[in-house]
Amino acid sequence: MADKDDFGKGGSPWGSPGGGGNGSGRGGPTPPNIDEIINKIQDIIKKFTPGNGSSRKPIILGLVILIAIWAFSGLYRVLPDEQGVVLRFGKFTSTTQPGLNYHIPYPVETALTPKVTKVNRIDIGFRSASDSGRTSGTGDVAEESLMLTGDENIVNIDFSVFWVIKDAGKFLFKIQSPVVTVKAAAETAMREVIARSKIQSILTEGRSKIEIETQEIIQSLLDEYESGIQITQVQTQKADPPDEVIDAFRDVQAARADMERSKNEAEAYQNDVIPRARGDAAKILQEAEAYKKQVVALAEGEASRFLAIYNEYKLAKRVTQERMYLETMEKVLADIDKVIIDKNAGGVVPYLPLPELTKKSKGTDTQ
Repeated sequence: MADKDDFGKGGSPWGSPGGGGNGSGRGGPTPPNIDEIINKIQDIIKKFTPGNGSSRKPIILGLVILIAIWAFSGLYRVLPDEQGVVLRFGKFTSTTQPGLNYHIPYPVETALTPKVTKVNRIDIGFRSASDSGRTSGTGDVAEESLMLTGDENIVNIDFSVFWVIKDAGKFLFKIQSPVVTVKAAAETAMREVIARSKIQSILTEGRSKIEIETQEIIQSLLDEYESGIQITQVQTQKADPPDEVIDAFRDVQAARADMERSKNEAEAYQNDVIPRARGDAAKILQEAEAYKKQVVALAEGEASRFLAIYNEYKLAKRVTQERMYLETMEKVLADIDKVIIDKNAGGVVPYLPLPELTKKSKGTDTQ
C-alpha cells in the first residue's frame, strides 16, 4: 500500500508512477489500472488466507463485492421536504440539505431524514374530536384555558400553535419531547401576555396583538432551548369569560353597547345642533355689524348735512331761516287740507269748501 510520502512525491496511492507520461505525450498522472488494483488486494488477502490460489479466488471476489456494496451503502437521498442528520457512532455531527449525499457506511455513520416542512399543530385549552376520541365537537380543558388578566379578571381562552422543524439536528438531540416542550412554552407565553392585558381588549380588538406577542415569546424560549423549532403562527380559537359568569358578562356587554349607542346618538345630535347654533350666531353678528355700519353712516351723513347747512346759515342767516321755515312747513302741511285767503282782500270773502268739492268730483268720476 502507498504511504504518506508517495502523495508528497506525486505518486499514485496504487503504485503507478507519478508525474511522467504514458506514451501518449500528455502530462499529468496515469489513471490507475483496475486489474493491478485487484491483484494488489488479492495479494494482501492471500497473506491471511490458507490454501492454494485456485480455491481462494471465489472468496476474494466475494469479499471485493461485499466491500463495494458496503462502500455504496453510504449513499442516501434527502427529499425536498426533509433534512439529513448524520450520526457518527450515534453522536450527531452535521445536517445535510435535500439531494444525493454520502456518509461513511454503517456502523461508522448513519443518516436520518426527518420531515422539516410538515406543519405541526398543538391545541391548548381544548381538545378536538379526533384527540379526545369523540365523534364530534371539542372538549374544554379548564386547567389550560383559564387565565388571570391584568385587571384581575378570569378569561377562558383556547388557542392553537403551528410549528415546523427549523434545524433537524437540534430538534432530534437537543430536546427530549418536542411536543411537550412546545406546549409548555406556548402556555407560559400566553399566560404572560394575558397577565398584562385587560379583559375588554382580550375579548374584542386585542386578539391579533396577543397572538403576535405570544408567538414572539414562544420563539425566544425555544431558541434559548436550542430546540430547532420554528413557530409559524399562534391562532386564538375562543376568548370568553368563565362559563359560570358568562350570562352576567353578556348583560354587561349589552349595557355597554347601549351606552355606546346612546353616546353616539348624543354626539350626532351635538354635531347637528352646535354647527347650526354657530351659524345662527355668526348670522346675528353679521347683521349687527351691518346695522352698526348703517347707523354710523347715517349719523355721519346727518352730521355732515347739518354742518353744511350751518355753514350756509352763517353766510346768509335770513335767507337760510326762511328756506328752512318753508321746507319745514312743506313737510308739516303736506297731508293737511288747506284753504288759502288773501289777507289784502277787502270785506268778507265767503268760505268755499274747496276740498269737499274736490272729493265729490272724484267720487262722481269713479261712478
